Amino acid sequence: MQHKPTDLITLGKITSVYGVRGWVKIFSHTDPMDQILDYERWFIERDGERRWVNVDRGKSHGKGMIAHIQGVDDRAGAEALAGFEIKIERSMLPKLDDGDYYWWQLEGLAVETVDGVALGRVHHMMSAGRANDVMVVQSERPDDSQQERLIPYLWEQVVKSVDLDRGMITVDWDPEF
Repeated sequence: MQHKPTDLITLGKITSVYGVRGWVKIFSHTDPMDQILDYERWFIERDGERRWVNVDRGKSHGKGMIAHIQGVDDRAGAEALAGFEIKIERSMLPKLDDGDYYWWQLEGLAVETVDGVALGRVHHMMSAGRANDVMVVQSERPDDSQQERLIPYLWEQVVKSVDLDRGMITVDWDPEF
């Protein structure tokens, strides 16, 4: 019996075919990118079509990744997988140390200053390359002069606390900036 997925997180996407023996090119959101291959079972989804697949081989290739899905052994089978998003159940993610968070845990949280001024909610997170990650915070107040703020995710310097139970991030940030 195939169990139904519960709480899913997207790790990447099957982008195209690689070769003639059923290999596919994948785009990975994981960091490092080859960490996507740590999961031997993927839930793939595209346009309402969804199913579990097993990855039997994979490796880095150039600037990307390639993988072989069990039972897909020719180019036509691999072509049929192009465009599928790669997902896993959140419960499969490794546990993080205290004080570390996955981006998906921060997205949607309310953000307020240390003085209690509401700045909005984390719409999404983005990487600034070698620098720190950045929270994209959208205001929920129509009178706010800043409808969107880019706030660096710098622990202790800017981010003072994250309370997942309360759904709140407290920051040392000028509301006018």
